[in-house]
Amino acid sequence: MTATEREQGQQVQRTDVDAAFRGSATYRSLGEQELSPAEERFEKARRTVGLFLAPAVTIVFALLPLDLPREQHLLAAILLGVIVLWITEPVPIPIGGLIGVAAIVVLGVVPSDDALAPFGSPTIFTFIGAFILAMAMLKHGLARRFAMFVLSLKWVGASTYRVVIAFGAITAVLSAFVSNTATVAMLLPTALGILSVIAKLLQDKELVKPDFDPLRLRVGVALMLMLAYGASVGGLITPVGTPPNLIGRGLIEEATGERIGFLDWMLMALPICALMFVALAAVLLLLNRPEIKRIEGVSEYVQQERAELGRFSRAEKNTLIAFGVTVFLWIFPGIIALTAGTDSDLYTTISDRMDEGIIAVLGASLLFLLPTDWKSREFTLNWSDAAKIDWGTILLFGTGIIFGSLLDSTGLAQTIGEGSADLLGLTSTFAITIFAVILAIIISETTSNTASAAVVVPIIIPVAMAAGINPFVPALAATFAASFGFMLPVSTPQNAIAYGSGVVPITKMIRSGASFDVLGALLIVLLLPLMVGLVLGNPG
Repeated sequence: MTATEREQGQQVQRTDVDAAFRGSATYRSLGEQELSPAEERFEKARRTVGLFLAPAVTIVFALLPLDLPREQHLLAAILLGVIVLWITEPVPIPIGGLIGVAAIVVLGVVPSDDALAPFGSPTIFTFIGAFILAMAMLKHGLARRFAMFVLSLKWVGASTYRVVIAFGAITAVLSAFVSNTATVAMLLPTALGILSVIAKLLQDKELVKPDFDPLRLRVGVALMLMLAYGASVGGLITPVGTPPNLIGRGLIEEATGERIGFLDWMLMALPICALMFVALAAVLLLLNRPEIKRIEGVSEYVQQERAELGRFSRAEKNTLIAFGVTVFLWIFPGIIALTAGTDSDLYTTISDRMDEGIIAVLGASLLFLLPTDWKSREFTLNWSDAAKIDWGTILLFGTGIIFGSLLDSTGLAQTIGEGSADLLGLTSTFAITIFAVILAIIISETTSNTASAAVVVPIIIPVAMAAGINPFVPALAATFAASFGFMLPVSTPQNAIAYGSGVVPITKMIRSGASFDVLGALLIVLLLPLMVGLVLGNPG
């Protein structure tokens, strides 16, 4: 074969990077992925083991002679089996969740209406609206334009490491005042745009095979997980950064009479979150080391690409309008909280009516109302575009909400917490704080952060009081730890959105998430009591 023939063969096989990111399938079969022989053997073994292990775990646990109410016993057995399905992927992860929901109803844990009700959660509609907005930003090139701007910054664009860290810092700061889910949703298109630029640069410089899979780049895993985990870290900085903060703060005030002010919260949380961010960057970049450290020639490449983008098209302007309206309405309750306080009637009214899920679908609806060509009745987005969003991730998180609500309503979470506390004989503040952090993280792995805080904090407070200990520090530690749980897509909406990009394999999310869970738990246990003492003295 001549050199010309080889070049032609490479051109035929050359990956279309933009199409790969725009039409990516999150839950791909082995035949749909570019795997090395070793990776393929591992994936086959993992999925085959899960096919038999999941039902075996469920049946064995259900038959154990445990002193539990029937509903709790069966729920625990089913949840263990579903976790095995999620980790081993013998079936697509959303299907694993649906199998568990079906088993809950068939085995009589709860009626079908009660089991399926959480699919109406506002979080589900946040996903739908945010994914449609992201689709428009990718289709019309707005995400690429934002990505070029970030990469054009001299201190960022030349290093893949600095790109990941800078993007995480932006995410964390925004998440301190804006919903974590909303922050990740609005930054996802830019992250995908940055990743597509890096992938194209690797391709053009022949640093990867012509037919490489851009969804399997290590730098993509680091960037997407930084987006998801960085939002959770940033959400801890202020009491309005994420719902678990408000839940925990309210429960602590009710139990101890000690209210944590906005500034006091920030003074306690900021040093902890700063160290958490350093630990996060270290974990992600060590475990998912980018293919190259420096992106040589990136400035020239970005300049050329920005020149080719030209002026904003009508479709880009419309997308920017829809995106801007959505973001403004997302942050508006936070602005009211800063000015009028979270206890004001105005804040209560605004936050109740401006639910982030409703705002997301309203913003997405604008894409079907803003025309690009009125004479032809062409609008910014067509339903055929919207239909391509990742419905699997939406189903997955819906099943996670279901399991979270059942852990609470059946009393299984409380049984686990109180039983563990009695078994371990916890009698000191330090021991109860460690237990609170571990329990919150474990429960957060299989349900939302909000549900974890709502379940764990009410458990920890009476456990501490029964031991004659002020529950302030253990309960606050549980509140912080409820925002952890990074191993599974179902753990948080942020994880689900990042996983829905199609860039993060479940095995890498588990490995990175477990490592950060451990480091985060240590930082909370060691630093939170210190910061509480420095800022509040001896509360209660």
